[in-house]
Amino acid sequence: MAAVAGTRQSQHQAEPVIEVSNLCNRFGEHVVHEDLDLNLYRGEILGVVGGSGTGKSVLLRSIIGLRKPTSGNIRVFGETLDALSPRARSRMEQRFGVLFQGGALFTSLNLQENIAVPLIEHARLKRPDAERVARMKLALTGLPPDAALKYPAELSGGMVKRASLARALALDPEILFLDEPTAGLDPIGAAAFDELIVTLRNALGLTVFLVTHDLDTLYSTCDRVAVLSQKRVLVADTLETVAANPDEWIQDYFNGPRGRAASYAAANRTPRQQGENV
Repeated sequence: MAAVAGTRQSQHQAEPVIEVSNLCNRFGEHVVHEDLDLNLYRGEILGVVGGSGTGKSVLLRSIIGLRKPTSGNIRVFGETLDALSPRARSRMEQRFGVLFQGGALFTSLNLQENIAVPLIEHARLKRPDAERVARMKLALTGLPPDAALKYPAELSGGMVKRASLARALALDPEILFLDEPTAGLDPIGAAAFDELIVTLRNALGLTVFLVTHDLDTLYSTCDRVAVLSQKRVLVADTLETVAANPDEWIQDYFNGPRGRAASYAAANRTPRQQGENV
């Protein structure tokens, strides 16, 4: 029922770009993940959900290399990050784009300068060229030309999200990691951001790892959903299959009042709303 159903590939046909196996994350005596397995397939939008404390963001940070797991293996594009030389790892990480929950923009830089930072540091562009590319990335996310010279404090929550997404796209990544991208947005802004994610995935051929608690986002963007529970991935499949799982948390989440409302809204979207993705 997701917006991308028409482009969904079989898991057996698609190439896994991320393979997580036997992952364990501990904080002292507290075990967050134990023997966690999960694959992300090329071209898909994977939604990752779970109750509070299930380690959704910890999993994301482990995959992108910001947290070293206690044990287990994470392979990205067939390579184990920890086995790469610093130079090779840096090249690998440039194939990622990350939108953190708070945006993580530099408050002392305007948007154009924020997005130019990775272009100057990693792509070795000269500042005028980097800022020209930065303006293109801002336009790609739907921000007006005059936004380039604004500072984060001058922006609405929705504009901050779009600017942060523009920076995540700065180096033309292959995998986009989004941590609660619609958190703090009103329903109209969240719906517009969901549509933008799908549009960019289709236009740029991105693979998307999406941590969210937003049921509307799941139903409007995701090809598959992975549910974190009991320190592992309890199920990772299509929304329809996941929602039918008898687990108590899954039933409360997907088939409670809000879940039923999100499912109904997704099922009754007009052809105009669905666009070319159905």
